Amino acid sequence: MYTFFEYNWQVRNEWLELCETLPNEELLKERVGGIGNILHTLLHIIDVEYSWIRCIQGKPDVEFDFDKYKTVESVRELSNELQIECKNFIQSWSSEMEHTPVKASWAKREYTKGEIVRHIIAHEIHHIGQLSIWVRELGVQPVSANLVGRNLIIKN
Repeated sequence: MYTFFEYNWQVRNEWLELCETLPNEELLKERVGGIGNILHTLLHIIDVEYSWIRCIQGKPDVEFDFDKYKTVESVRELSNELQIECKNFIQSWSSEMEHTPVKASWAKREYTKGEIVRHIIAHEIHHIGQLSIWVRELGVQPVSANLVGRNLIIKN
């Protein structure tokens, strides 16, 4: 499972690099789908990952004011900062956690930790697909979604 998080983090960093080449107006332009614009969709991905990881750990949710993140650099800094806690938790994942129930403060029902972790992975991949469509509309080649060739699986 850690491989899929590494994949998402690697792809996210590549998207942030690509976004540095785009005009800020395009990053903040309202679009159909996602969270409304490119930059805030990236921020949403980061926020959802962090919120669910904190939930699984029994920590309170942290809300982010999207209006404070209007540049690629501010989103990158937040991603790098929050990724440390997320990585530490994912690296400590064990199969014993799989079926442990969790109730998020924003949810109506309980979910298992395993279900949540898989949701985090799928959620980011879903939104990366939206970003791909948006940048193609700008005439830009999107970041590759391929897992193969990223050297994420290391033979022991």
